[in-house]
Amino acid sequence: METVVINLFMKNIFIGLLFFAGIYSFAQEAGKAGELLRNEASTTEMQSAKSNKGLDTRNNNSNNSGFRNPNNQNNRGRNPNYQWNQNYGYAEVFLRIPEMGYFTVELGDQAISNNSGKYRFFDLQSGRVPISIYDNGFLIYRTTLQLQNNNRLVLDFFTNNGLYLLDSYPVQSESYGFNDWNDVWNNPYGNLSGNWNNFGNVMDNNTFRQFFLMFDKEPFDDGKIAMINQQMSNSQFTSEQIRDLVKSINFDKNKIMLAKSMYKRCVDKNRYFLVSDAFDYESSKRELREFIAK
Repeated sequence: METVVINLFMKNIFIGLLFFAGIYSFAQEAGKAGELLRNEASTTEMQSAKSNKGLDTRNNNSNNSGFRNPNNQNNRGRNPNYQWNQNYGYAEVFLRIPEMGYFTVELGDQAISNNSGKYRFFDLQSGRVPISIYDNGFLIYRTTLQLQNNNRLVLDFFTNNGLYLLDSYPVQSESYGFNDWNDVWNNPYGNLSGNWNNFGNVMDNNTFRQFFLMFDKEPFDDGKIAMINQQMSNSQFTSEQIRDLVKSINFDKNKIMLAKSMYKRCVDKNRYFLVSDAFDYESSKRELREFIAK
């Protein structure tokens, strides 16, 4: 009887370890994806708290208020001459903080405070825009983003690791290219949960067939790659589509270059193993696997 109890106890421990190992293996680790943006906030700035948990930023000299109009710095007055038709450009920024806590994010002259971990900014001015992140009123990170007109930057912030630029997407006809809000952040990690068929800028099968017919008529790799690069500026692809395109390239060195460059435009990165079928040599398949694993 005692032996049975011990065996049952050990079995429960083993199952528990497998469960936690599974959770860890699917976690989106800080630094696993994206480009780290350096923290430009000084130690002195990070030791000063903002008033009202960051909701009132006008009286703090280290915030971004007045960014769009420097004359409004620390001025709570109202301007009756509203410039409704002034064009500052249009850009979007989606920032996620996957941690429990109350954060305030200032981006240009906009600010969002919540504990949901999702911060979505619209109608942003293109160009260099400062971003500041506060934890319960204390500045913890500041850097500058380079925003492009009609583009959306997607970022993840980790308190202990920093701010990571995951990707940039064109904004077209208010089509966001995902079903679930989380997908815009999950996709760079290869954890897309939605259905890629509903992505606004992914080629449907009919359009892809038309494109492939024109693409396949190009006799040389340079011409084919040029066509793909042009199409990648406003389209995304599935793994199967990328496989077919790469397979039509003549030389393996060009195939591997194309497969690497198209990875960032793939909507189902978890199926990118299909692209390996396009290569003739095992060394090229291995090189692609190593590239994806980085």
